[in-house]
Amino acid sequence: MPEHNPAVEAAIEGELSLLDAEVRRSPERLGALLHPEFYEFGSSGRLWDRASVLAELTSEALPGSRPITFSGMKGVQLAPDLVHLTFDTEEDNGRRVHRSSLWRRTEDGWRLYFHQGTPFRSDPE
Repeated sequence: MPEHNPAVEAAIEGELSLLDAEVRRSPERLGALLHPEFYEFGSSGRLWDRASVLAELTSEALPGSRPITFSGMKGVQLAPDLVHLTFDTEEDNGRRVHRSSLWRRTEDGWRLYFHQGTPFRSDPE
């Protein structure tokens, strides 16, 4: 059984919040989870910064959209104020993405500092 780690649990809780459509549509709730220096290498290959992610996600008011499906979420604490999470997601169109996130503890709590998404196919080539 995995060891109880409050830092990893806090990062997982934050990541799960980011997968929630209601949080993603709220600039305030989404902004509270993103580190001021946040950046992302998106699954499309695009480099995102905090402002562009906030603008893009909060403009995606898609009622009825299927929730993001995730699997295999796990984490490891790399330093007292740093947690690394990995997991997979599946999008509406069936596209699957390996995900990696770094969460940093700040005065305001755990915030997402870096994220990367890499598309993959589950079938052998």
